[in-house]
Amino acid sequence: MAFFSLLLEVILLFLLGEKPQTINAISPQPPLRCNGNGCTLYNAYGAWNDRKDCQVTNASYPTTEEELRLAVAYANQNKLKVKVVSGFSHTIPKLACPETQNWNSLLISTSKYNTNIDIDTANLAVTVDAGVGLRQLIDRVEEAGLSLVAAPYWEGVSVGGLINTGSHGSSWWGKGGAVHDHVIGISLVVPTKESERYAKVVRIGSQDPLLNAAKVSVGTLGVISKVTLSLVPGFKRSITYNFTEDSEIENVYMDHAKLYEFGDITWYPSRRTAVYRYDNRVPLTASGDGVYDFLGFQANSIIVSESIRATEKSLENTRDVNGKCALASTSLGFKKLIGNGLKNNLIFTGYPVVGRQGKMQTSGSCLYSPSIRIDASCSWDPRIKGLFFYETTAIFPDSKFADFIRDVKKLRDIKPDNFCGTDIYNGFLIRFIKASQAYLGQPEDSVVVDFNYYRANEASTPRLNQDVWEEVEQMAFFKYEAKPHWAKNRNIAFLGVQKKYPNFSKFLAAKKQLDRQKMFSSEWADEILLGKEAPKSDGCALEGQCICSEDRHCSPKSGYFCKQGVVYKEARVCRYSPIDME
Repeated sequence: MAFFSLLLEVILLFLLGEKPQTINAISPQPPLRCNGNGCTLYNAYGAWNDRKDCQVTNASYPTTEEELRLAVAYANQNKLKVKVVSGFSHTIPKLACPETQNWNSLLISTSKYNTNIDIDTANLAVTVDAGVGLRQLIDRVEEAGLSLVAAPYWEGVSVGGLINTGSHGSSWWGKGGAVHDHVIGISLVVPTKESERYAKVVRIGSQDPLLNAAKVSVGTLGVISKVTLSLVPGFKRSITYNFTEDSEIENVYMDHAKLYEFGDITWYPSRRTAVYRYDNRVPLTASGDGVYDFLGFQANSIIVSESIRATEKSLENTRDVNGKCALASTSLGFKKLIGNGLKNNLIFTGYPVVGRQGKMQTSGSCLYSPSIRIDASCSWDPRIKGLFFYETTAIFPDSKFADFIRDVKKLRDIKPDNFCGTDIYNGFLIRFIKASQAYLGQPEDSVVVDFNYYRANEASTPRLNQDVWEEVEQMAFFKYEAKPHWAKNRNIAFLGVQKKYPNFSKFLAAKKQLDRQKMFSSEWADEILLGKEAPKSDGCALEGQCICSEDRHCSPKSGYFCKQGVVYKEARVCRYSPIDME
């Protein structure tokens, strides 16, 4: 515990500003890296353990729409599969990977197709190349005196990538918090017959039924070349966080979403704490030049990141729940002290924090390195021994969310300390998105829950309280029929996913129309879209490749056996049970 106390002291000094005056991030490596033997696609979190799955012989870096069309035409003419990646690669499923060890594929990178941002001030719209980064787009729009209403909280994404995967912020107001519901036009490059030069650009306008398929397509309809988004006159936001007890979440979440345009709730179950975000528009004349620089997305000292990870691993290995809870309490205390990354000017001095939309919606300062000095990075950077985690994201019909929270509370109340593992990260982040016309969007007003938790470096290593997270996961997706976020989650979250979307058949019809050769399909995309469970094998439940039905699907040699859920009895989870080893 001496080391643990020292670590907490280091974290305290770091977060309170007792650190070098300038901390600059290591710039992320490009996800697509090529040499004389071909190209390999890497995930930004290191989530793809077997990177042989993401290798190809050919890669293309178009800089214009015509070059993008030529790349698709080349692939079509040579009967190659096509996958697209931007300059980021943050999806946890392998959506950008080709077939397993299939060298007859082409990876197209849009990292250099990121120049054009055409703002139509009169019609309040912007048309942008698919490879443009979200921060680049926001800054340009704000310079024109306009604002995007919706954006995800993490800015390390391209416009094409965030549209493809259904990325979102939080809002039930207006068009809602999902970015794709602010899309009024998309251009797709699709394969064609020889007489049409093997590929063409299809312009899909706001009245075209195909737009509902193209808005969220998981990269399986074609290559997005351009996106047109609606804008609004520039505005400011006023944000206050209220840290309070959690007894009323299931009773007040709807009222909260209706009262605050951009409101969310962060729930820390083990700490019995809820943090309500009071977040509404205010006039541009309102005083304040605030910034939202979310703590989890700031550049952290490499030493601190590695120390936190080493401590977490030690706590896992010694099954020290108390240590995890101490870390969770410390983390929550820091967030309260510094406003979770809100800054009135350069630091947090109190609520409310008022600032322009472009500075308050999304953040990701750990992506940038303004000088040569390198002593910090994003805490999950796979080049350092930092954080390694799962992210589960479940999207509930608004009417079912309250009962889910009640069940989680029942599970929590049996042993609250079992939930400290997620409270070290960001607890349960609760956001709101409106019903959508997109075929793979949400058919009703919905509540989104994200939670992160420890992931072992080796897939065969079970985790402390593994059964708790598996029960919550199965409770969400099977008991309450939550839908998975397309860019996140373990594979089991997608089981039976087609049945959850009433317009799924319309999406498949659009896919057949635009991609007759199945050029953009892959076994990885099919795993997600078709929602089939992988063949069961030893240890398959540890990484969420299957739901256990036999002990061997867990890790009997480590004391983990397949057991019934505690609250959700239909769940089958890998629970630590050393008595069964005797």
